[in-house]
Amino acid sequence: MQILSTALGGATVAAGRQAWALLEFIGETALACLLCLRKPAHLRWRPVAFNIRSAGLNALPIVGLLAFLMGVVVAYQGAGQLRAFGANIFVVDLVGLSLLREFAPLITAIIIAGRSGAAYAAQIGTMVVTEEMDAMRTIGIAPQEMLVLPKLMALVIALPLLTVYADLMGVGGGMLMAKTRLGVGYAEFVERFVKAVSVTDYLVGVLKAPVFAFIIVVASCFQGFRAQGGADGVGQQTTRSVVWSIFMVIVVDAVFSVVFSVLDL
Repeated sequence: MQILSTALGGATVAAGRQAWALLEFIGETALACLLCLRKPAHLRWRPVAFNIRSAGLNALPIVGLLAFLMGVVVAYQGAGQLRAFGANIFVVDLVGLSLLREFAPLITAIIIAGRSGAAYAAQIGTMVVTEEMDAMRTIGIAPQEMLVLPKLMALVIALPLLTVYADLMGVGGGMLMAKTRLGVGYAEFVERFVKAVSVTDYLVGVLKAPVFAFIIVVASCFQGFRAQGGADGVGQQTTRSVVWSIFMVIVVDAVFSVVFSVLDL
């Protein structure tokens, strides 16, 4: 019993220290953001453009493919039940609302967390264990300003655009399956889609994306800064960054669902 209590106490203290370190990291990043707002010349636009390309443009194939398949799966799974009740046309409501409000922003954020978030953590973790980070501080370069802000700005721009792209691809997959399985024509699908899905439903999904982008960048970079040792330490922190990014994205998405339900959005 005493061993269990000691282990629990140690885990609690470690979790508290990590939470405090995360708050410090967010504060330092916020201060760097304020400095760049006051002095825009401090922001490095070339790394921003590079990260937009690597996290956004290069992710189009995998995001598009998975969103398309998600639309196909949602329409396929709903087709049997809808056909049984003679409600074939309501596949449009199912595909439109589920993809635009939930699946497209969530699956896009999870893909980016696993793809780009891991790269962020690995890059920063490698710089930490090779003491490049200490060298940057020695010559007066703030790591947050050099490494974190470009990634944050790039992903805040890229993730909403990827979400819109995922919306289009997912609806395209659902439209194809609706035509194949339920005989709902493309023109009929589009006509019903405009009536079933409001602008609010579309914006709810898109506006989640910047929040998810912030979570992914902060979690990934924070874990990268905590890397210790050598290659093993970098690998461990990279794994933690992906796990924590995905976990927090899903938790925040659940919170969004509750809040939007309360606000009747």
